[in-house]
Amino acid sequence: MEANVKLYAYNYDEAKTYLWAMAFVAFNLLLPQVFHLIPQGGIIFAPLSFVILAGAYKFGWKTGLLAALASPLINHAITGMPAWGVMPVMTLKLAVIALVAGLAAQRFKTVNLLLIMAVVLVSMVLGALGELVLTGGIAATISDITVGWPGILLQIFGTWLIIKYVK
Repeated sequence: MEANVKLYAYNYDEAKTYLWAMAFVAFNLLLPQVFHLIPQGGIIFAPLSFVILAGAYKFGWKTGLLAALASPLINHAITGMPAWGVMPVMTLKLAVIALVAGLAAQRFKTVNLLLIMAVVLVSMVLGALGELVLTGGIAATISDITVGWPGILLQIFGTWLIIKYVK
């Protein structure tokens, strides 16, 4: 299940970097609203992670990192979510996803399910380590796995489908 697709790696001196980052921030404003219609939908499906993963993989780590840093702040300013107390950990985890996804795409120049699974797994491990450093515990990461397994599947299969089929 490997796909040869066009992957990009925009730089900070390109307008497309900022345009795509703004698009991902906009998606990250709208998509959580849909998932929050489901009880605990934000926790279960982690829509911010999904958008950042797909965006960084398709358009590079720099674009993904901009969106990862801006999305939680803009979401909080407009909707009050995520809660201020989880912002540092969430921002760190989103930044890790952006970096791992963008660098994996840049290195391997292809998309396949195994690679996307590896990106998600590595991101979760690094995010858990970061959470441990920031908070002294990894309870939220354990919850991300036990409660959020549908979101993990969405990240893996949704990202693969979007990158493979959306031109």
